[in-house]
Amino acid sequence: MSRDHVQPAGPPASEGATGAPDDGAGAPYLELLARDAPVEAYEQPVLLARAGGQPADRVAALERAKLLALRVRSELEGRRRREAELSALFETAHDLAGLRDLDAVLQAIVQRARSLLSTDVAYLSLNDPARGDTYMRVTEGSVAARFQQLRLGMGEGLGGLVAQTARPYVTDDYFKDARFQHTRAIDAGVEDEGLIAILGVPLMLGPNVIGVLFAADRRARVFERGQIALLGSFAALAAAAIDTANLLTETRSALAGLERANEIIRDRSAVIERASEVHDRLAELVLRGGGVHDVAAAVSQVIDGTVEFTEAGTAPAGALKASRTEGHAVRHQGDWIAAVAAGGELLGALVLRGHPDLDPVDQRTLERAAMVTSLLLLARRSAAEAEHRVRGELLDDLLDARDRDPRLLRERAARLHADLDATHVVLAARLDGPAADADEEAAARRRLWSAASHLAATRHGLAAVRDGGTVLLLPLAAGDSATELARRTARHLGTAVHQPVTVGASAPVTDLTVHHDTVAGAYAEGRRCLDALRLLGRGGDGAAAEDFGFLGLLLAGDRDVGGFVGRTVGPVVDYDERRGTELLHTLDAYFACGMSPARTKDALHVHVNTVAQRLERVGRLLGEDWQTPARALEIQLALRLHRLATPERH
Repeated sequence: MSRDHVQPAGPPASEGATGAPDDGAGAPYLELLARDAPVEAYEQPVLLARAGGQPADRVAALERAKLLALRVRSELEGRRRREAELSALFETAHDLAGLRDLDAVLQAIVQRARSLLSTDVAYLSLNDPARGDTYMRVTEGSVAARFQQLRLGMGEGLGGLVAQTARPYVTDDYFKDARFQHTRAIDAGVEDEGLIAILGVPLMLGPNVIGVLFAADRRARVFERGQIALLGSFAALAAAAIDTANLLTETRSALAGLERANEIIRDRSAVIERASEVHDRLAELVLRGGGVHDVAAAVSQVIDGTVEFTEAGTAPAGALKASRTEGHAVRHQGDWIAAVAAGGELLGALVLRGHPDLDPVDQRTLERAAMVTSLLLLARRSAAEAEHRVRGELLDDLLDARDRDPRLLRERAARLHADLDATHVVLAARLDGPAADADEEAAARRRLWSAASHLAATRHGLAAVRDGGTVLLLPLAAGDSATELARRTARHLGTAVHQPVTVGASAPVTDLTVHHDTVAGAYAEGRRCLDALRLLGRGGDGAAAEDFGFLGLLLAGDRDVGGFVGRTVGPVVDYDERRGTELLHTLDAYFACGMSPARTKDALHVHVNTVAQRLERVGRLLGEDWQTPARALEIQLALRLHRLATPERH
């Protein structure tokens, strides 16, 4: 109880000069203090005095004695509590001094914090710099699995706010507190645990926050200043424990490094001669322009075993990961695996077959060979990327219709093994399907560009990035069509990037260097076909204007009316020309008469059986679906265009 509540107005007659109650009034309370009675028991002497008709000054003396006794009791409780707190802090510091197991020390800190603050739950989270959030490290009193696995983003939840601001925060009702950001995942975890009041203090290493220590209750509660300070003291000890553990880990790592360095020094004399031989062989091989398989063959001779280069997907995954992590060749059953990596990318592996016993010198030889192999692969990739950029620059010049010397364009193309005088098709390719986020979309576009560049290089074509997708200029082989080329390209690119790719193709184009706008016009046509495919719900497919029937007339850059008529009613026209029949005229009349054979025979002045026979012949020439609404519309349009093109016959 506060001292402000027990200040008497002046010493009564029954007190001495010191203001203390007389011995008779204080005796019951000394007994209560001696046996550490509960607070409720201190009311009993006053109540008994009043019930027994004691004088008023006696009752007043007992009241004053009660207040003094309660003050003494409060002071004693505070001293015991501080003694327990100091003892717990001392024990924790002692544990820290003899640190062996960081998890055990952190668990002890959380347990003692929960006990001293008398909370239902205590827990500790640590920051994850790689992921930019904080995660549960130790819990005590928790019963909900989802709560124990929570991760809090910076600024999310009370803990995220503490981690972000490096200041203690306390709430007596978590779900009603709007000072911090509530998220569905965090609120669900807190609700599972049933927490209401939460106190969080930062774990500091210098100016940096490395985590948060919490104490929480499943009922509304106000945490006092002393309790906040106590939890802060435990947080400081936890931070010191973590720092000590990190220093021990770094020390052990440094010692391990020194041991490895010492081992290398001891073996140095035996390694020099072998290393010189390997160096000379690999240097000669690289200077001669050898490839990765040449490196494997050379190492096979030095080690006296069979060494092969394999792609990352075909090597044993566990051994490959271990080799990449450790930076050394590792044994796998009877083989040795050396990861071929550059930066953070895994390029493949060198595998030494059937050689279970390998001395340290040969092991380092295999590791050096893996390093040389990675350099060769990077050099090859750099050369390929440079070639891809050059191909893209040439195609950009053609697309932008810049006024350039045709001879220079042909020379640039020839250096890339491309022939601009051949027949080509311009293809517009774009990824189909939603991306998870902007980073994933950018990565998918890079994969598409890489796959398109590789396809262009192997097909003696060109590729460039444009309009959020990729454009390709590929030669058209004899007997091939723009449609088939578009479909093959869509399948190839989709397989390469593991995502549907839609491809629109232009009609075949020639004389690319003579007419500067040829490629640009063909690209616009390919884009229109690409957009039409996506509007028609045919994402992931490939097509050219000729695949869209009469819509192709709108999509094609040169409005190939003759080609549309030929594709639609050409078999009927050819049949009439060869046989001298009137199938085309009958077909025209049939549509003019509303597709009624009876009215058609009147218009043609022939028997209805004649009309039926002619229409049956038309069906065999055009296909059984020629009278479906879509086909009938195309056929009628083709008939009208045919009449416009040959008016003298009508």
